[in-house]
Amino acid sequence: MKSPSLYIIAGCNGAGKTTASFTILPDVLDCQQFVNADEIAKGLSPFHPESVSLEAGRIMLHRIEKLLHNGITFAIETTLATRSYHALISKAHKLGYLVHLLYIWLSSPQLAIKRVAQRVSEGGHNIPTDVIIRRYHHGISNLFNLFMPIVDSWTIIDNTCCRPRVVANDTLTLAPELYDRIKKDGEYKID
Repeated sequence: MKSPSLYIIAGCNGAGKTTASFTILPDVLDCQQFVNADEIAKGLSPFHPESVSLEAGRIMLHRIEKLLHNGITFAIETTLATRSYHALISKAHKLGYLVHLLYIWLSSPQLAIKRVAQRVSEGGHNIPTDVIIRRYHHGISNLFNLFMPIVDSWTIIDNTCCRPRVVANDTLTLAPELYDRIKKDGEYKID
């Protein structure tokens, strides 16, 4: 019997995680379960999703537990800016899951800020600028230092321009200079 998979779709705010998820997960990875607190909040309160973010978070955690308990392949979305999913990965491994990480990278926090502003102009949710900048650097740092060492496979995709491209994965580095730049972005210190 094939092992279930946990797909982690990661990247800074504005990187295109949700957009990529709706294409890649069902069509490429045959993953039919996408657990996303932002999407849950939109379902609970379409006009004011931020007002139900705590409730959406609780529902998300409950859904993740149920999927894990039932051995169902699923995906989550995160900026990786905190260590919170480290325990989830360990638990998934103990339950026989394979954990795959797809990190969607943008070339700068400024581009992330611009993309979030565009999303807001189209009716999407806002993230404060200081939070975007902090998550940008912390997410990359955690990618290299916390998450890449414990997942079964990882891929970094550059989504800076109109056509995404694979930079590296756990077996091959296709763009060594860009990979080194991304790794250096994660070394940025925030006071």
